[in-house]
Amino acid sequence: MPAFESAVSVGLGLTGPLVGVDWVAERVGVEGVVVLDASVGAYRGGSVRIPGARPFDLDGDLSDHAAAAPHTMPGADAFTDAVRALGVEDTDTVVVYDAAGIYSSARAWWMLRAMGFDRVAVLDGGLPAWIVAGLPVEERAAAYEGPRGSFTARPRDGLLVDADAVARALADPGAAVLDARTRERFAGTAPEPRPGLRGGHMPGALNLPFGELQQGGGLMRPAGELRAAFRELAGDRERLYFSCGSGVTACVLALGATLAGYGEGLAVYDGSWSEWGVPAPHRPVVTGAAGG
Repeated sequence: MPAFESAVSVGLGLTGPLVGVDWVAERVGVEGVVVLDASVGAYRGGSVRIPGARPFDLDGDLSDHAAAAPHTMPGADAFTDAVRALGVEDTDTVVVYDAAGIYSSARAWWMLRAMGFDRVAVLDGGLPAWIVAGLPVEERAAAYEGPRGSFTARPRDGLLVDADAVARALADPGAAVLDARTRERFAGTAPEPRPGLRGGHMPGALNLPFGELQQGGGLMRPAGELRAAFRELAGDRERLYFSCGSGVTACVLALGATLAGYGEGLAVYDGSWSEWGVPAPHRPVVTGAAGG
């Protein structure tokens, strides 16, 4: 397909928060479609990318490095500036992916939604699924050097919450707090990867490791299976709060819950265990596998 073919001719309408590689392959290079690479950690700055993808750098400008917890959401002005620097227009359709499958891409998706932007979806299976499908890649660029966009953040209340909101949710019989970390970290039997944090979990939290929402190849499980996974832990509670190590994989749970049909009432704890698990100010921590 020629670059910058009319967006209207291919139909840009998103039908949900997740799109497959075929959907993206038909739209790469189409005007009005922006593909963002939200890879972090060891996957940040990988050698290849989906053609034309731009770096949504969660380890760089897309986090607030003045905050104590890593990957803290920037303020609206800083977020606006960083996303405009990626050439994103208010009218664009955005697809985010990462090189691990679905790991940090869900964080980028949730951040954009928290800033009032809904024309965004996650690539199911991420870059690995793209490569398995035999689709073209190109050498990854260190930075985007095109024109700035018109994106403007319009923050929504309640999608990202603080420790006090989570403490209230833990005491609320109508809400559930789900922790996306591994079962060993949740129980306190494995050390935290960030030094100085206590092991264990919040009293009353439930453990749903983010990888359990995925099937082979890093693809998300079908909606019915996702709904069953949340129902098994949360019962009929519809207000769900998600936590993890630093607010990244908690967003995989938010994505899974959205795919499962949950609507309003979903929130991500931005500081997550990087904030709750510090020795002071003291927040209650328990160990062991049981939750709830």
